[in-house]
Amino acid sequence: MPCDPLSASPDQPLAATPTGGEQGRRTAPPAVVEEVLTLRIALEQDLVGEVRTRFRYDACRPYEVRLTFHLGRPDEADWVFSRELLRDGLDSLSGQGDIKLWPAYCPCHGSTLHIALESPHGSALLEVSKPQVRAWLEQTYACVSEDEESALLPTDAELAALLDGA
Repeated sequence: MPCDPLSASPDQPLAATPTGGEQGRRTAPPAVVEEVLTLRIALEQDLVGEVRTRFRYDACRPYEVRLTFHLGRPDEADWVFSRELLRDGLDSLSGQGDIKLWPAYCPCHGSTLHIALESPHGSALLEVSKPQVRAWLEQTYACVSEDEESALLPTDAELAALLDGA
């Protein structure tokens, strides 16, 4: 089965989280939290476009979030950065260098999050609904809380063994 549910063929069933069961018993939250949002992108001084962007969080990598920009070409652009950077950017300027995030208010779109990206290939300024990003981010913390993050990372002994085998 493909690991990306959006690329699964329609004849293959997707894994589902079981429901029902004993009253009062919680089912485990999903290991992956994913949502496709439409971001606005500044193209020129007065020209704005839209880009579908997949926000993805995988509990196996508890500190990171991945944004995949679907550019209408066979290739896609991935940006990976810390979940903490995204969380902080919802409330104040966060990041430096290649990625910066900050909250804003737009009369047309309401409460937004701005994302500025820089790379050797160019730069981009994007805007997305802050409430939508916050709701998605809250789902990631339901999956793995901040307190649980460190327990999911390799131990010093596991890292040492990995480096010894290199």
